[in-house]
Amino acid sequence: MDVVIREIEAKGIMTKSNLPIGGYSVNPYLGCTHACRYCYACFMKRFNKHDEPWGQFLDVKTWPRIRNPRRYAGQRVFIGSVTDPYLPQEEEFRRTRAVLEQLRGSGARVSIATKSDLVLRDLDLIAEFPGARVSWSVNTLDEAFRADMDSASPIERRLAAMEAFHDAGVRTTCFISPIFPGVTDVAAIIRRTKGICNLVWLEDLNLRGGFKGDIMGYIAERRPELLALYQGIYNKGDRSYWDGLDAEVRALCEELGLPYAVNDDSDERPLDAPPLVVNYFDHGKIRGATAKGAERAR
Repeated sequence: MDVVIREIEAKGIMTKSNLPIGGYSVNPYLGCTHACRYCYACFMKRFNKHDEPWGQFLDVKTWPRIRNPRRYAGQRVFIGSVTDPYLPQEEEFRRTRAVLEQLRGSGARVSIATKSDLVLRDLDLIAEFPGARVSWSVNTLDEAFRADMDSASPIERRLAAMEAFHDAGVRTTCFISPIFPGVTDVAAIIRRTKGICNLVWLEDLNLRGGFKGDIMGYIAERRPELLALYQGIYNKGDRSYWDGLDAEVRALCEELGLPYAVNDDSDERPLDAPPLVVNYFDHGKIRGATAKGAERAR
C-alpha cells in the first residue's frame, strides 16, 4: 500500500485532555498507517486536507521543543489517543522518541497505546518515567482475522513486547478492543495474557460512521452465520450479547482469581499482583464509556 507522507509544523505537541482524570494527550502523527478497518479515529480526517482514504496518509509533526517539562510532573500524558505512536514510519522519523526525550526527567506519568512491537526500542527510556503504562490492542489470537482487520504487528509480536515490558517492571495493559461478537475469544486472550499484564480492558465494537457498512459486509461475506447477531446488536440495539459476555467474564475471573471491575481502572496494586479486568462494554451501567476508553487506549 502506497502511503502519502508529509511533514507538518505544529504549534505544540501537548494537548490538554478532556478525560475526567485530566492530563494531556500527545499525538506525534496525524493519520495512522495501520489502517484498522474499525478505526474510530478516522474522524480526524476533517482536521486535514487529505483526499486519501484513512490509513493511506500520514502527517509527521514537528514542533517547538517542550518548554519547562517539569510542569507536567505527576500529570498523566497519553501518547497515541488518535494515532499509533509506533507506526512503521516511527523507525525513520522518531517523533515519539522525540517526545519521550523532551519529557525525560519531567516526572510525567506516561501512558502509551500501540499495536506494535517497535515500542521495544524505547523500553529503557519509558522505564525511567514514574508509573509508566504501555497498552497493546489484542482483540484476537487468530492471525488470519488480525490480518483482515489491520496491518499492524502480528499478535505474537505484540504479546512478546508486552511480556518484555512486564518483565522490566513497566505496567502493561492488554486492551481487548474492539470485541467482535462471536469472533473475539475474550476468555482465551485473558488466559493467554494474565501472567504478562497488570490490566485487561474490555471494550465493545462500536459500529458508527463510514466503516459500519464495511464491517457488516465483511461479516456477511466471511462469517454469515453471525450476520443475524450483528444485525440484532447494531441495527436493533439488542444488548443481550454483552450481558451474556459480562456474566461469562465474571465467572472466568472468579475461576482464575482475577479482580473484576466496571468502568474503573484506578489500579495501583503491586506489579506482581494478578491483573485487574475492567469492563467498558456494560452500557447498562456505563454511559459514554466507549468514547472515554478510546482515548485511554486508542
